[in-house]
Amino acid sequence: MLALSKVRPKLNETKPQSLIDPSFLFRFEVRLTQDDLAWTTKGLSLPESCRLPSFGALADRNVFADVRMAWNASGLGIQVSVAGKRQLPWCRDSRLDDSDGFHLWIDTRCSPGIHRATQFCHRFLWMPAGGGPKRETPVAAWIPINRARANPKPVAPDALKIAASPRHDGYQMSGFVPAKALTGYDPVDQPRISLYYAVIDRELGWQTLTLGPEYPVLEDPSLWGEGELSRA
Repeated sequence: MLALSKVRPKLNETKPQSLIDPSFLFRFEVRLTQDDLAWTTKGLSLPESCRLPSFGALADRNVFADVRMAWNASGLGIQVSVAGKRQLPWCRDSRLDDSDGFHLWIDTRCSPGIHRATQFCHRFLWMPAGGGPKRETPVAAWIPINRARANPKPVAPDALKIAASPRHDGYQMSGFVPAKALTGYDPVDQPRISLYYAVIDRELGWQTLTLGPEYPVLEDPSLWGEGELSRA
């Protein structure tokens, strides 16, 4: 079951639908399931109820990854399984913006009307390789958002958790962001967040929550979706 709750049309769109990404016509909302986020040496094992949709499929972008996300008071967890690859992921800890992996954008205060990131907006990356002398070590990192008005509080290099393992046609990966690394994170008083993800792969393309890279989604929070931190 997809964690989908609402789709709201954008009323100010006047361009012909055939000339734009169909997902631009809507602001999507997903439900994020609460979970105990029990971390093991293999990472997280999130249930099917935590699976996120890829509305980018409306624009015929590939869907090659199973993306799951959950939350609790201690932070946010992700689990990603990529399949269908014939090549190794392209990952470099010196070129985070260009690397294959799971890129996640979060606004802990859900401000859909802003076009430049604030101190509540975060960008994180988990990639299955790219670190160490042989570039075989998985990497988790915080990345500054371009054109941001302000940055969130600094994230310690070891604050983000990651576990990754190769598969015959891809990889499986888990990650965790602790609440202390999320400026403004307050599930009780702020149970809605803005949210965008992209599974980036030089071989398979971009799998996205909504719009693709032809739009300024990497830096414009008004183009992200919304997430409800559900307790159900």
